[in-house]
Amino acid sequence: MKKRWLSCLLGLFAVVSFRCQGQAPQANNIVPRPVSFNATGERPVTIDRHTVILFDVPYKAQAEYLQGLLLDQCDLGLAISTPNAKPSRHTKIQLMHDTIEANRPEMYWLESGGPVIRIKARDVAGMVHGIQTFLQLLPLQKAKQVAFPTVEIKDYPRFAYRGMHLDVSRHIFPLDFLKKYIDYLAFHKFNNFHWHLTDDQGWRLEIKSYPKLTQVGAWRNSTLIGHFKDTPARYDSTRYGGFYTQDQVREVVRYATVRGINVIPEIDIPGHSRAIIASYPEFSTKPDSAWQVANTWGMYNRQNNVLAPNPETFRFLETMFQEVADLFPSPYIHIGGDECSKIWWKASPSTQAFMKVNGLKDEKELQTYFIEQVSGYLAKKNKKVIGWHEILEGDLDTSAVVMNWGGAAEGIAAAKRRHPVIMTPGNPLYFDNYQSRNPQDSLAIHGYNPLEAVYQYNPLPAELQQLRLDKYILGAQGNVWTEYMGSPAKVEYMVFPRMTALSEVLWTDPKLKDFTDFKRRLKTAILPRYAFWKSAYFSDFERWTLADK
Repeated sequence: MKKRWLSCLLGLFAVVSFRCQGQAPQANNIVPRPVSFNATGERPVTIDRHTVILFDVPYKAQAEYLQGLLLDQCDLGLAISTPNAKPSRHTKIQLMHDTIEANRPEMYWLESGGPVIRIKARDVAGMVHGIQTFLQLLPLQKAKQVAFPTVEIKDYPRFAYRGMHLDVSRHIFPLDFLKKYIDYLAFHKFNNFHWHLTDDQGWRLEIKSYPKLTQVGAWRNSTLIGHFKDTPARYDSTRYGGFYTQDQVREVVRYATVRGINVIPEIDIPGHSRAIIASYPEFSTKPDSAWQVANTWGMYNRQNNVLAPNPETFRFLETMFQEVADLFPSPYIHIGGDECSKIWWKASPSTQAFMKVNGLKDEKELQTYFIEQVSGYLAKKNKKVIGWHEILEGDLDTSAVVMNWGGAAEGIAAAKRRHPVIMTPGNPLYFDNYQSRNPQDSLAIHGYNPLEAVYQYNPLPAELQQLRLDKYILGAQGNVWTEYMGSPAKVEYMVFPRMTALSEVLWTDPKLKDFTDFKRRLKTAILPRYAFWKSAYFSDFERWTLADK
């Protein structure tokens, strides 16, 4: 009886102590929702300035990353060390390399109790995911000490590819914001950053072998004011542009790598190439024209020329893409391939002659020829290509990954042709579309993609499951086209909270998903996180839902 009384007293003391030290958010507030969670109910683990972060050798960079995050979130400056350090009676946070229990890619285990918090993973991505869950269980406040709940969490993603895109061609963003955007991805357990670097409205990547791409192609003389459907069209008179140096690109890649994020560059060819053609008119089907970088939005067949199939163009593509491949360790390079107007090839005698010599029966086969040539160049660098779903207009081999921005039908068709597929349909995963029906909402391109539509989206079509072709769906991605996003704050306003919803779509088993509970967790734990980041976000997500007419 005495032991039972003492046990109850100690339990009560633990609860009181936990509350007095600032109780962390409940575990069921974690986003994206983990595979399994068990709160043991034991006395919480105290983290204070004496706590040490211990790391196994593969995770030194992640230990330093966690050290910075704890200082930022809780104002706790903790020491880091290898496990061989002198034993301490103080709390330890252990980052452990574990290939036995953590037997899935990007999997992590998080366990806490007594004086130890352990995060186990077999790879860097898994360790970063565990760190992000650990942070969600801590209060968003400065404190001399914080209480961490005693938990056992086992977690891993539903899909192998979980991406977010950012277009920097229409509007370019500072390096600091790119890093902040990558931090957003890491927090939400995404693993791919699709960096859209070139388009008709600007070339944003330093290419040393072709310097005019940034001297000329990175700048437009004016920019459209208002919506591209407004008449008459209005333009400012301000020269706009910029680009990222190769050193800056390496800095971004290093930053992302520590956070378990793969950076996929996109260089759009053979269409969406006005910036290339403005820089080097000899690559176009009308080399005598005074092409300029585009100053309006949209895809205009008679205004946006395409690359011509001539020796100079293919020499450029090989040299340029090999330079790109050397900059990015990603196994994939995105080469666009979308919305390529065929009228220029049809009207070009030299192009028609090229097609005849090479046995290409139509312009669709010429587009495939371009894609396969670039695929061959990149294969020499051990890279594979990703292209938008239009690359399948011809008879393309199955080595290319198809990024489908159309509906389910295009994704199904690509999978039936045995192509790996990344689903990124305009409805509902284009985050440049409106997330409100309010006519006073901030200007966007068109369409309505509210939070609920994003959350309820399933990247895996039922037909492919029935045909046992679901293995070809690698995952999905949210796209952020920036025609109407001229500042970091506007980007944040358009992606939040839709990015958060997509993270749960791609990470969590559908059986564990519930939109009502997601909104509760969003309000309880994630909106304060946006505020902590000093990030803009769309706050009317409850009012403007799919039920609105």
